[in-house]
Amino acid sequence: MDKIRTKECVTEWIEQYQNLIFSICCKMTNDYFVAEDLTQETFLSAYRNADSFDGENVKAWLCRIATNKCIDYQRQAARRITPAADTEFEHMESSSRLPEESIMEKEVITELRRKCEQLKPPYDEIATLYFCQERKPEEIAAMKQKNLKTIQTQVYRARAMLKKMYGKERI
Repeated sequence: MDKIRTKECVTEWIEQYQNLIFSICCKMTNDYFVAEDLTQETFLSAYRNADSFDGENVKAWLCRIATNKCIDYQRQAARRITPAADTEFEHMESSSRLPEESIMEKEVITELRRKCEQLKPPYDEIATLYFCQERKPEEIAAMKQKNLKTIQTQVYRARAMLKKMYGKERI
């Protein structure tokens, strides 16, 4: 198609299908203003690609372009979404703890590590992995190439030994 003929065809398409294309865009985006923009983009794309159009079923071709424009918009919109301020902070762990809390937590962890190291082998290593490094018994068993039940028993016994150690300090 030559440029003049293309312009005439697109002008006809706009007059005939503008409301249909707008309603498709509006239903897919639920936004009046975005639907207006996508309707314009649809006809602009039709104009640019009119020479590759085979002339069959203009209505279906324009509807397909509009649908693809809406899908592309929704994909881009999904990437642009930022959580609302109140919901964003609900899921975040508070990093604004008091300095005393941070220091106390570090001291508790240091004390636990020291107590774990005082245990007899193999309980010292198992307790350090389980309580300090927060490894699961399955991970420890795989790492040590030992039976899972053996590791679970050692964790149980290490816990009992640690309870005794902490209990003696309180007396």
